[in-house]
Amino acid sequence: MGERESVGVRGFLGRSRLPGLVDVHTHFMPERVLRKVWAYFDAVGPLTGMAWPISYRHEEDERVALLRGFGVRAFTSMLYPHKPGMARWLNGWAGEFAARTPGCLSTATFFPEEGVEAYIREAVESGVRVFKAHLQVGAYDPNDERLDPVWGLLAEARVPVVVHCGSGPAPGKYTGPGPIGRLLARHPRLPVIVAHLGMPEYTDFLDLAERYGEVRLDTTMAFTDFSERFAPFPREARGRLADLGDRILLGSDFPNIPYSYLHQLEALERLELGNDWLRAVCYENGARLFALEDG
Repeated sequence: MGERESVGVRGFLGRSRLPGLVDVHTHFMPERVLRKVWAYFDAVGPLTGMAWPISYRHEEDERVALLRGFGVRAFTSMLYPHKPGMARWLNGWAGEFAARTPGCLSTATFFPEEGVEAYIREAVESGVRVFKAHLQVGAYDPNDERLDPVWGLLAEARVPVVVHCGSGPAPGKYTGPGPIGRLLARHPRLPVIVAHLGMPEYTDFLDLAERYGEVRLDTTMAFTDFSERFAPFPREARGRLADLGDRILLGSDFPNIPYSYLHQLEALERLELGNDWLRAVCYENGARLFALEDG
């Protein structure tokens, strides 16, 4: 890949008349944590019935350079804990990473534990732009009473949170539209970005986006050849994607994807929803949400 792929991405940008990309779902985390994530994906075949080779198993500086070569103007460092006592440490690393990495939107995470409200308030006050919650890996209920003040704080501060709440690639105890739907009923102004378009419960999460004006969805892995094999997006729902075009955001899962970055873009293009839709999804919606200077 490398330079050849960058040429392909620039071709996509030119065809779509895009000034660049805003990717709300990319992963940067401490190296020893990332290695464990990669080891998980190396063994994830039994969950999906297919291999999951990591396409961008590179050193951190090379991964950042690749995104810049693709024309990504803003991206995130999605990271997430799987046990108590981990989130604050991850947030410290993420803050340092964002400070030394132009283009990275300062990212943080949390876990239902003692002191979570305090460290989330500190994160918001320090300028964190986006949070990540992973209900599958963390195996927690978003309606845990310890998180209630957190959701209220994020809703009040209007800081979005990317939530892995769909049941792909394998269901968890608190995945699916039910738990997050109950949360939104209590916090209807919470700016939630549903990761992976809610894969595989796409239509249920489209329902939530239509019901709650602050719910957005990211495209991470959706429509790609890989995902269409085990979680195909229903063709009859494509019109709903067009109707919600101002609340769908580009996400890629870079670097933890089993195909090229370009393929995610081409998968969106082949939906044939038009250049205006592509520009909104790949750049304008994210630029507006994060108040980027040239957005």
